[in-house]
Amino acid sequence: MNRYHVIKKPLITEKGTTAQQETNQYCFAVDPKATKRDIREAVESIFNVKIEKVRTMSVAGKYRRVGRSTGRTSAWKKAVVTLSEGQRIEFLEGA
Repeated sequence: MNRYHVIKKPLITEKGTTAQQETNQYCFAVDPKATKRDIREAVESIFNVKIEKVRTMSVAGKYRRVGRSTGRTSAWKKAVVTLSEGQRIEFLEGA
């Protein structure tokens, strides 16, 4: 799997920003078929950092309603990456 296809986007949320500042953890939306090893290799090669731990979770799609019609949002996978001491991902610092 191509490393740029594994990482879809960084997740910028209030909870994620707090985790980033306090425990050096970063959240990413990743490909649902990606394994922890794929995610580790992609983040290490793209951002040139050393990873301590990778946690993943599958987020179920939710039912949404617009007027009378209902639909379901897509299910997706989230990865929380813990970096080693002293490591930072620079472009996410100002978010």
